[in-house]
Amino acid sequence: MTDRYRILLVDDDVQLLGYLADRLQRDGYAVTTAKSGGEALTALDAAWPDLVILDLMMPRMSGEDVAAQIKKRADIPIIVLSAITASESKVELISRYAEDYLTKPFHHEELVARIRRVLGRLNERIPSQELVLGPDLTLVLRRREAVVAGSVVGLSPTEARFLATLAASVGEPVSTERLLSRVWSDADGADPAYVWVTVRRLRRKIETDPDRPRHLMTEKGGGYRLVAAV
Repeated sequence: MTDRYRILLVDDDVQLLGYLADRLQRDGYAVTTAKSGGEALTALDAAWPDLVILDLMMPRMSGEDVAAQIKKRADIPIIVLSAITASESKVELISRYAEDYLTKPFHHEELVARIRRVLGRLNERIPSQELVLGPDLTLVLRRREAVVAGSVVGLSPTEARFLATLAASVGEPVSTERLLSRVWSDADGADPAYVWVTVRRLRRKIETDPDRPRHLMTEKGGGYRLVAAV
């Protein structure tokens, strides 16, 4: 039942905020609204929602700054709503903070479909046991961490899901299409750039030499593999 899910809507467009709140409440969600980043963080501290829907362009505190502050407090999923269509902005935000990105103007039915997909992920299993891939790398995906050469490195929700998808079949190639479908919830355009940006970011985090990866490998025929190395 959707009525157990709480959504925080953040947008400085008061008319859109009211419209969305009304529609989502009729869809069965419990909705709290905020007209600014400051209001959003105050609402967040009062009661954590299950999902945040966040406008990108707001005065004083940008949507990206709000997203960063949310992720410092808790691993709450974020869907970005924005009039910015540049794919580079989408890739960067989704890789760092957001679960999905929807461009304004949008259809309400599409937004609801994405909400359901993102919330459905809350119940997906991430391996609870540590995955040792060599003396230089251990993945602790339940805690969204990697231990790299003895140092603990934090992973974003997207990075943890990405590695969990590869970890389900260590040593076997996973196609770019499967990674897109499992990690990004049909994000706008389902662009393969989302995958290689995440791979590049992950190699900087989990490889001792990102230019000569030993664990996160690219397949010649397409896709990626997670490899245990001695």
